[in-house]
Amino acid sequence: MVSYKDLGLVNTREMFKKAINGGYAIPAFNFNNMEQLQAIIKASAETKSPVILQVSKGARNYANQTLLRYMAQGAVEYAKELGWENPQICLHLDHGDSFELCKSCVDFGFSSVMIDASALPYEENIALTKKVVEYAHQYDVTVEAELGVLAGVEDEVASEVSHYTKPEEVVDFATRTGCDSLAISIGTSHGAYKFTPEQCTRDPKTGRLVPPPLAFDVLDAIMEQLPGFPIVLHGSSSVPQEYVDMINQYGGKLPDAVGIPEEQLRKAAKSAVCKINIDSDSRLAFTAAVRKVFAEKPAEFDPRKYCGPARDLMTELYKHKIINVLGSDGKA
Repeated sequence: MVSYKDLGLVNTREMFKKAINGGYAIPAFNFNNMEQLQAIIKASAETKSPVILQVSKGARNYANQTLLRYMAQGAVEYAKELGWENPQICLHLDHGDSFELCKSCVDFGFSSVMIDASALPYEENIALTKKVVEYAHQYDVTVEAELGVLAGVEDEVASEVSHYTKPEEVVDFATRTGCDSLAISIGTSHGAYKFTPEQCTRDPKTGRLVPPPLAFDVLDAIMEQLPGFPIVLHGSSSVPQEYVDMINQYGGKLPDAVGIPEEQLRKAAKSAVCKINIDSDSRLAFTAAVRKVFAEKPAEFDPRKYCGPARDLMTELYKHKIINVLGSDGKA
């Protein structure tokens, strides 16, 4: 058993409370490798933003659970090295799909876990979520649950259609499960193709797709039912078109990739939405930078020479999200 507190990590309880009261959202950045982690910590340390390091089931298998523990501990020490005296860093399991996986993460030093039983019938979702909560709370690990289903694909999580969260269910669900935060569905989606062209309109000047607005009426109804309760948005990458253009320019093929407009995320961040998940954007930034190096320097084979620029571009992205979208800079 490894306690996250011994690794220098924090859970999300105080983090979320301050975010709701302060009208901003905590960045939850997924990472799969060292360069992503370096970029996240550098951006968070330079902006003094609390941050959630997110690891999916697939990323955990990819990185190795033991290495992840030491990477998280190293991230805290790296943040201090960068001048962040009291780093507010959480290590979170994204989309845990079983009690066994959540328990394993708690035992290996995660400070927060998500149990995503949203695809199960309502009562089964409650039962599984409650089981995870009861185990995690013994070790002061916070638990995120999900109600409603997001469309799209992210690692092992896939759904062709979304189902909005039903506001009339949230009080019963939160009360019976004891979860610390609730991921809801209001129109966000996983992956780089969050909407089909048929769901969008096209800007007559640029020809780019313009996605439909999020269902803020559903969010408002949920906040009315659960005032002050921490709400989470998954699938909230903006899919920056400059990265998509770079990828396509240097040999990639991402036609009609489209994400959530940043102005809608800014609006959400000022509400009870206190955690906003971002994964695809950093994947796009990494890929764009690597493709550029390979196209311009086809003889290059030193990973540092293409992973380094990718890391720099992701650092810029993370700082932009923290300062200009989520408003979490200077909050830690």
